[in-house]
Amino acid sequence: MPLKRAGGLCPRARFKPALGTGTTSSRERYGSKRAAAIAAYLAALLAVDTQVSLHGQLLLGALTWTVLVLAARPLTVERRAQVAVVICAATVAEVTGSIVWGVYTYRLHNLPTFVPPAHGLVFIAGLSLSQAFQRRTGLLVVTAGLGAATWGALGLTVLPRTDAAGALGVPLLLAFLWRSRARAAYAGVFLVVAGLELYGTAIGTWRWAPALPGLGIPDGNPPSGVASGYVWFDVMALLLAPRLLALLPRLRPLRTRLLPGTGQV
Repeated sequence: MPLKRAGGLCPRARFKPALGTGTTSSRERYGSKRAAAIAAYLAALLAVDTQVSLHGQLLLGALTWTVLVLAARPLTVERRAQVAVVICAATVAEVTGSIVWGVYTYRLHNLPTFVPPAHGLVFIAGLSLSQAFQRRTGLLVVTAGLGAATWGALGLTVLPRTDAAGALGVPLLLAFLWRSRARAAYAGVFLVVAGLELYGTAIGTWRWAPALPGLGIPDGNPPSGVASGYVWFDVMALLLAPRLLALLPRLRPLRTRLLPGTGQV
């Protein structure tokens, strides 16, 4: 899926700091506060989920969809389209990886209703974090790259569970951080996802299988590559959203026309 030419991986996946207005400093403060607020909500959401039944999860799902709508209101139309693509791609991956394949399992052995909108919030939080480091993009990218590489190496050497499957995803992230014009967005999303994966597995919201079912490849809990693999959702969002918006006028119903002399449609 990556497109490569002299300009780098995914040349059309350009990150536009569209969140917030005003000076660079004010946009950075806005991005920082926004990322922190979303991260705090997601952390509280996962903690509450450990204490509720299926009916409680339904309420958490409704609440999270509401929070997502509110969080997306300041975004541009293109950003909202990207959020929608991320939600669709992530939901397909969740159904495939958890329900069908069994690579990981949620606490109630289902797909909680708050998971799809939470993916949208993760994407917005990652974009906000990249905006918070608008003048220090290099620092953000290097931090994400070193974090991914270190996590992958530790998973193959000293962590309690060998993380061979997770380590396979690390080179993908490093390639995008090195060559993509959207490297800041990928770095921000990686850091948000990594934090939530470590937190979610620690409190028991979900758990990864010791090995990939059917393949036997050892996997971490969480695997380092899961956060790296999230890059694919972002790539799809950054590439497909503009195309979807371009198609919308063609998909709109044709204007109704009155039959001459009848006044009827």
